[in-house]
Amino acid sequence: MIAERGPSTAQRLRTKLLRQSSEWDSWYTGLEGEQRVGRELQRLSSFGWRVLHGVEKSNGGDIDHLLVGPGGVFTINTKTHQGASVWVGDTMAKINGGKPYPYAAASRAEASYVRGVLGRYCDFDVPVEAALVFVGVTSLDRAATQYSVRIYREREVASLGPLAGKLTQDQVERVYAVARHRRVWLRA
Repeated sequence: MIAERGPSTAQRLRTKLLRQSSEWDSWYTGLEGEQRVGRELQRLSSFGWRVLHGVEKSNGGDIDHLLVGPGGVFTINTKTHQGASVWVGDTMAKINGGKPYPYAAASRAEASYVRGVLGRYCDFDVPVEAALVFVGVTSLDRAATQYSVRIYREREVASLGPLAGKLTQDQVERVYAVARHRRVWLRA
């Protein structure tokens, strides 16, 4: 159970009473954001899309969401910043004008990783794009030069639904079948 890996009930109560934030709070906030984006992605099934959540990677990390459909494959990297103002550039993002985070660069690397893994197991080139989805932000600005990663708020991710022309239905099913196998990702 996930809760067993976090702090004990007593530790969580202590940090709450002292109004301290903990790693557990950050993790839980991120999980809530991923669940919200996951619900939005599930709505795309009527357009022929398939979605996987929390795809484990061999390095111990995971891919928040993998969206497979007629418009190709998208790695969805979810970032929750409740009430924040976000600016995204070519490689970095700034939250409330603060220090830069390598969100865009990490999203591109994740898409490249997925392209390589799926390419090993499918008998065709698998088009993979990166998407970065922000949850709970008050504003989201993109640099004019930012074209390598799709940037969305959680509700805007539905705009992927009508995309088509990159994979046939048979290819969608093949990619989805491959992507569902845990060993594919853990051997990469």
